Amino acid sequence: MTRTEAQKIITKLRKEIEKHNRLYYEEARPEISDFEFDILMKQLVDLETKFPDLLTPDSPSQRVGGAPLKSFKTVTHKIPMMSLDNTYSLEEVRDFDERVKKNLNKSEIEYWAEEKIDGVSISLHYEKGVLAYAVTRGDGKHGDDVTENIKTIRNVPLKLMAESGKLPAHLEVRGEIYISRKQFEAINRQKEKEGEELFANPRNACAGTLKQLDPKEVARRKLDIFVHGFGVVEGGKFFKTHSEVVEWFKVLGFKIIPNHKLCRNVEEIQEFIEQFSRRRENLGYETDGLVVKVNPLDQQKALGATSKSPRWAIAYKYPAEQKETVLEDILIQVGRTGVLTPVAVLKPVSVSGTTVSRASLHNADEIERLDARIGDHVMIEKSGEIIPKVIKVLSEKRKGALKKFHFPEKCPVCGSKVEKNEEEVAICCVNASCPAQLKGHVRHYAQRDAMDIEGLGAVWIEQFVDKGLIKDLSDIYHLDFETIKNLERMGEKSTENLFKGIEESKTRSLYRLIFGLGISDVGERSAYLLAQHFKTLKKIQDASEDELTSLREIGPNTAKSIRGFFSEPANLKMIERLRKAGVRFDIVEKVKAATPFSGKTVVITGTLEKYERKQAEALIRGLGGHPSGSIS
Repeated sequence: MTRTEAQKIITKLRKEIEKHNRLYYEEARPEISDFEFDILMKQLVDLETKFPDLLTPDSPSQRVGGAPLKSFKTVTHKIPMMSLDNTYSLEEVRDFDERVKKNLNKSEIEYWAEEKIDGVSISLHYEKGVLAYAVTRGDGKHGDDVTENIKTIRNVPLKLMAESGKLPAHLEVRGEIYISRKQFEAINRQKEKEGEELFANPRNACAGTLKQLDPKEVARRKLDIFVHGFGVVEGGKFFKTHSEVVEWFKVLGFKIIPNHKLCRNVEEIQEFIEQFSRRRENLGYETDGLVVKVNPLDQQKALGATSKSPRWAIAYKYPAEQKETVLEDILIQVGRTGVLTPVAVLKPVSVSGTTVSRASLHNADEIERLDARIGDHVMIEKSGEIIPKVIKVLSEKRKGALKKFHFPEKCPVCGSKVEKNEEEVAICCVNASCPAQLKGHVRHYAQRDAMDIEGLGAVWIEQFVDKGLIKDLSDIYHLDFETIKNLERMGEKSTENLFKGIEESKTRSLYRLIFGLGISDVGERSAYLLAQHFKTLKKIQDASEDELTSLREIGPNTAKSIRGFFSEPANLKMIERLRKAGVRFDIVEKVKAATPFSGKTVVITGTLEKYERKQAEALIRGLGGHPSGSIS
């Protein structure tokens, strides 16, 4: 193939891929399957690899995540990204209106009101319609260049949908990066499975994701964006009002903030604030209020800004429901990866319609910041309407000299020393044989999504570990029938069921074994991909990091975790004992080619007559489909 022929095919593929991206992500009416889409993308990537000089920054192939970054470059904002003045009072919104009218010498002002997305501010810079770079807000004057991470977000156009002659030579579009509630819950569920510290709220998850140095890991988190304004504009046609700019953004291919209203006066603003208050609970993402902007752009310019905030805009924030209660205790939980997590035990109180008796204290630093002490009166709220959180200690109500809480210097479960990772806030137990970690590992291994060992529930795992009958995962297959049968409340029938479940688990699929081993960063999907590609555990065990990252959805961090796991002598010894016990390492689910499910993502909902959910999911995988827990 000549370079000219390749260029024609590449141009055609890019247009087709962008069309299908738009149909899928913006219009929710896909015309082709994921499998067919992946074929188009592979053809494009192969051609761009063969003809590297034809690769351009706006190619859709750049969305899948490139090589890991060593660090983020600092960029100076051409126009500072200011913060908005906040208010929680309708009276202060009216005061804002009076100030604007006075400064402009007008009797009535037209405003644009829109929901305030609780995310991370971003600045997107386009040169001649092509995304050149993307910068975080940072301190308002300087931010981090996160271009490679932003390219993974499907709703960020890599090339604007307009003729180049009608576009500014340089256009800066500002918006808010966010994570949906469902995606946030999925991320935290996975972190909980891995025994890692949970994100406090979607905004923190979003900010943490943007700071990842590996774009492939960012792509997995499924960030999204709403745009709401502009910064630098050099050359090209422009507009008279903010509302016209928003309509133009839609034409260019951006996703605009959906809940908005053009208000002719402050009374209409107040009406919109009250209306949106009733709707915001049912949105699929977090908001923390409304932004009110003067609509005419010449009036915005005339009003100007203070050193910190524009005078033409204000943020009205809805106060989160907060309740006072008593901190009755602080428990330290130890997760599967050894992370020590403090949990506040509270006098039960109703918050946002649910009874809360426990709340997150996140980590030792947070306890220190709050100066939380057992017996204190505290204020709690549902952070992001999801996770109950202690937000304040009412120290003025403190009775007597309550003892300052000291985070344990030793693991509360095994007594081993704990260490704080310099790069993280988490404090961890360093003992890999810690019973709390071991119990977590065994629960993970025995769960239905992994080895599905019927009869090996949490109660028995506690007892087996405490009695020293299980010291690592391989000990499950070396339990003694008579010893187990004679345990309190076990009995012969329960023991028979347990040993039957243990025996059946020896012939589970390879991907379930890989998932069950609890390798950091390896979830069900990654385990399935590894099993399908390598076919045996031995080949995965021997694979280099380069071989592992050659799989499309296995990033450098995951590859490093896999190599680390199989480099640990204790893990190799445990795996050898599993093999000798008869656990199969080579059972790979067969996948039929060219079925109606090939390449499709399938969500199962409701009740099935002939299958359990797991059976149906296995059937879908066998037909070439990908079972998913939710609709994206």
